[in-house]
Amino acid sequence: MTRKRPAIIVATALIAATAGVPLLVNAANASQPAATQATPELKRSETGSYIVQLDDSPVAEYDGDIAGLAATKVAPGGKLLKTAAPVINYVKHLTNERNELLSTSKITKLYDYNYTYAGFSAQMSYDDAVKLAKQSGVKSIEPSDIVHADTVDTPRFLQMSGKGGAWQQAGGIDKAGDGVIIGMIDSGYTPERPSFAPIKTTKQSDAIIAKKWKGTCQAGEEAPVTCNNKVIGARYFDKGIGTRPIPEEYKSPRDYGGHGTHTASTAAGNYGVEMSVMGRDYGKGSGMAPHARLAIYKALWAVDATGGGSGTDADIVAAIDAAVADGVDVINYSISGSGSSYVNATGLAFLRAAKAGVFVATSAGNTGPGEATVGKTYPWVTSVANGTHDRDIQTKLTLGNGKTYTGAGIGAGVPSAPVILAKDAGLPGADPANLTLCQAGTLDPAKATGKIVVCDRGVNARVDKSLQVKNAGGIGMILLNLTPSTLDSDLHSVPTVHLDDKAAPEVKAYVSGTANPTATISAGTPVRVTAPMVAASSSRGPSPAGNGDLLKPDVMAPGTNVLAATTAFSAAGGEYAFMSGTSMSTPHIAGIAAVLKAKHPTWSPMAIKSAMMTTATDKDTVGKPIKNDSGSQANPFGYGAGLVQPKLGMDPGLVYDSTYTDWTKFVCGSGQVPATHELCANGKIDLSDLNYPTIAIGDLAGKQTVTRTVTNVSKLPEIYFPKVEGLKGLKVTVSPRILITLPGRSTTYKVTFENSGAPLEQYSFGRLVWKSAKHSVASTLAIKPLTVKAPTQVNGTGASGSVQVPVTAGYSGTLNTTAIGLDAAAVGEAALKNPGGVAFPTTAPKANDHVAKFTVSVPAGTTHARFSTFDADYPAGTDLDVFVYQAGTTTLFGSSTGGSAEEEVNLPRPAGGQVDVYVDLYAGANEQTVKLNHWELQKAAGNLTATPASQQVTVAGQTNITASWTGLTPGTRYLGQLRFSDGADGSGSTIVRVDS
Repeated sequence: MTRKRPAIIVATALIAATAGVPLLVNAANASQPAATQATPELKRSETGSYIVQLDDSPVAEYDGDIAGLAATKVAPGGKLLKTAAPVINYVKHLTNERNELLSTSKITKLYDYNYTYAGFSAQMSYDDAVKLAKQSGVKSIEPSDIVHADTVDTPRFLQMSGKGGAWQQAGGIDKAGDGVIIGMIDSGYTPERPSFAPIKTTKQSDAIIAKKWKGTCQAGEEAPVTCNNKVIGARYFDKGIGTRPIPEEYKSPRDYGGHGTHTASTAAGNYGVEMSVMGRDYGKGSGMAPHARLAIYKALWAVDATGGGSGTDADIVAAIDAAVADGVDVINYSISGSGSSYVNATGLAFLRAAKAGVFVATSAGNTGPGEATVGKTYPWVTSVANGTHDRDIQTKLTLGNGKTYTGAGIGAGVPSAPVILAKDAGLPGADPANLTLCQAGTLDPAKATGKIVVCDRGVNARVDKSLQVKNAGGIGMILLNLTPSTLDSDLHSVPTVHLDDKAAPEVKAYVSGTANPTATISAGTPVRVTAPMVAASSSRGPSPAGNGDLLKPDVMAPGTNVLAATTAFSAAGGEYAFMSGTSMSTPHIAGIAAVLKAKHPTWSPMAIKSAMMTTATDKDTVGKPIKNDSGSQANPFGYGAGLVQPKLGMDPGLVYDSTYTDWTKFVCGSGQVPATHELCANGKIDLSDLNYPTIAIGDLAGKQTVTRTVTNVSKLPEIYFPKVEGLKGLKVTVSPRILITLPGRSTTYKVTFENSGAPLEQYSFGRLVWKSAKHSVASTLAIKPLTVKAPTQVNGTGASGSVQVPVTAGYSGTLNTTAIGLDAAAVGEAALKNPGGVAFPTTAPKANDHVAKFTVSVPAGTTHARFSTFDADYPAGTDLDVFVYQAGTTTLFGSSTGGSAEEEVNLPRPAGGQVDVYVDLYAGANEQTVKLNHWELQKAAGNLTATPASQQVTVAGQTNITASWTGLTPGTRYLGQLRFSDGADGSGSTIVRVDS
């Protein structure tokens, strides 16, 4: 089950070992496998609601194939107009289709979807959902899961303001975003903030807005809102989430938790707003597009005392559908999501939004710094990473021994006071692990009152830790990173200094080793620092989907310690606060997109994206390569094309554009839908050939050529020459060697990448820069040369047999193939009962009556570990989920949460040690014995052979290897591996699975 969370910083990093699959049921082709994997069964909904997709197309792509109904699809460069007669008639048709489908059911409908998604969401039982999926007219059903919500000086830092800045190029501050509508899908807004006050407009601007805006201002039932000419529309969506999560929340577009207010004011808050935090004046602030209009779509709701926003997929899709139909130009989506699927309901809704000309900015996620953690990897949206700002708020900690440490903090400070480690300030019986984290109900007021408390970062929210310190009578907090990560100037309940992992052991050693330790926390002070750096929490590439053939995230913007308007709840009674996360970086891009759209109203969303990406920088403020905030060297998997530079993006020279047809070919080429799927009607492409501003090849087998097309968006003809930077060991050939471009015309070129000594099995990065007399157009390159390109897995059956393994070589020389295994599965069993039907708590794993815990030893030298459950072992309707952790920790190595009992987690080349494997009986019979099958491959067992074991190969040459086995025990599951080697450092592998 995929759960989404607000794209604000979370405390733990997930290391994804496997990519998930789309939660999609295809009624017409339920038994037909996709190109690379079987379509999973319908997952039970944790909310009791489901999203149903009809066979009919949504308005955005209906092509007129129904007699009597004219086409409504959006032409390239056009907009969706919901008041047009053909659109009205087609929506009536969709209404009739829904009514007929539901005429004999007792299903409670929540929303109708017409414009970006054809279907509806409804409350229903799992059995009713399964039955509905089999009815004529239903294309797919997926669960509506819970989703969670994932700058004063920024205009200067990004060169929006100042001489020659983006605002000046737009015609002035009062033209920055003029005539553009930004739709904010979030937790609502606070209308009283000066950031949302009425603005001075012109008749021309008002006419532009009036022509396209078809939305409404829904005041709401509680704490109603009133719109104006700045916030021109507001709506809320709560049918999916049902009853109000907490009493304090408002049944209206009004924001309680503060996330939505912060993102909206960052994207398009008014110019020149005085901002202060905790009595300190930080000057006048502005959103990125101060003259853009805002439309608020509240779909996230505060679910607990922390104010964190949550919602459901049903509400989210309804908000997207409404925003596009209402006429927005830009959507900001600072909400988390899976990076493994292109075809879930949210992805498809955004696909049609982009087709309708809407630019979509999405957060990359906050599960970094692990590899392949980036979310929402759809090529039709712009995924945004979190970079640090060159304005930092620093606080100093001075210990009683005279040592001083510099960290983050905005409080007034604490004079010299006693200091105590949280582990020594606990209530009797408090869980030691929870106590060091300063979790609720662990600190003893008798020990903490009047003291500064030292808390470890992790698990619970940073601001919750200071609240617990305050509740226990503490007067200050020292927050310590245990691993490299960001330092955040949060609004804490007591004065706080946030220190890095290097200072942590020294601070703890002093406090624990001193008789009467004391400490002083200074007041926060704004300072200039080198920036940007990639925030540790910012999710990284390569993309879990697409085999690394699309570089994500796309671009980086400031997202750490961003100052903007928020609610009184999040501002401790004030109006403004610093927040951090990709939630905060994303609205910067949404606002910049609005400024670009106002300046260039005919540009497509992909042209706007290209303008930002090809002019981004991979250098910091002192001209050196961007680093991670841990101090290590960063790469494009952290920052994408680089830090956005809107001043240059206003006039990029060339853009890389793509269309709906290109995106459907991309999806078809990904193998996530079968060849018979409607998205494959126009064929498929190699994913590396999508006309994208960056070039990524995740599986270079010696040599590959990609094609790109650029369009001249300047006013004059220009001549461009290419320059390749980086990619050591790769031969790069660009053809032609000169581009002669005319205004408004497109030109195509090809780039051939050939391995000529680059390290195998690891990415090489570089840039292809087209330069003219006036412009520099850069494409980031991410290329991974392979030893061999071979199937991830081949399957066989029988006690004896063989299977062919096709291989393409990435070098010239000798290819050695070693067979490992086959190993019979080791099987652990556990009796479970009372299926949970609720999400497994990934940040606090624990066994219970429906969750079994298996501790498995993974020997050093293991080449591949796999943990599996199988449908064949259970009655129909059983749903299991599997989670693998480093033993005794909350470090998640991988999970598998499909809609059946067929689950699998792989750990390639795992480190030796123990792992904890949790098997959750999510649904099924009330009492069941679950079986965990696992393999730890490490040496040849003699029953798997590879022929030939050694052979000569050439770059990009194709060959076959025969994997053979004999003497297996019938009725047993076996796993083995073919290991490929070039005799040096290069390697590759194919898993061999045999069911005897």
